[in-house]
Amino acid sequence: MTRSHTTPARNERMNITVVGYGNVGKAMVKQLTAAGHAVTVTGRQLSGARDVAQAHGANAAPLSSAASQADIVVLAVPYDNAAAALAELGALDGKVLVDVTNPLTSDYMGLTLGHTTSAGEEIARLTKARVVKAFNTLFAQVLDGGAAFPSQAASVFVASDDADAKAQVAALGESMGFAIVDAGGLKNARYLESVAGLNIYLGYGAGLGVQIAPTWIKR
Repeated sequence: MTRSHTTPARNERMNITVVGYGNVGKAMVKQLTAAGHAVTVTGRQLSGARDVAQAHGANAAPLSSAASQADIVVLAVPYDNAAAALAELGALDGKVLVDVTNPLTSDYMGLTLGHTTSAGEEIARLTKARVVKAFNTLFAQVLDGGAAFPSQAASVFVASDDADAKAQVAALGESMGFAIVDAGGLKNARYLESVAGLNIYLGYGAGLGVQIAPTWIKR
């Protein structure tokens, strides 16, 4: 059942917790703070979170307390580490959780899940948060560089079974300058993760580089 919340406006300042301080986590922190949001960084090592927070004007906090005041929690850790991170974060009941993970094989050239489930759906089973799949189709380098491509804004696809949570994440993405594409229910995370897998192959396997992104062109 969709809960009733007030969807923030595009320019409304939100409290965001980013879980993870790797390339994707750092890029999300950079763009979220640049968009004017209050950002808290967390992860397995508080020292790593502090380094990223200091570089971008954010705050750092231990995993156990980092999400307590968050409007939105961004899960930007490797999929294999997601369950442990969620367990340490504690109660996320009713919070909006953005799943940025992809269930990649060790060589990054394939997916460990697909067709019958997805990382997004499996993460939703581990928590009572309102899960939204988003940002997973963009390379960290594209996120770090910002939304604007030479001709148009990069697309962020959002999928969720909770319409209000999806609207909140859409507003968040728009505040960062991205073009939002509604990708339907959370089941469609299976397709978004496959799109990410193809993008990774094109970038690394086919040698096209990491400054590429799947973009929905409206005509």
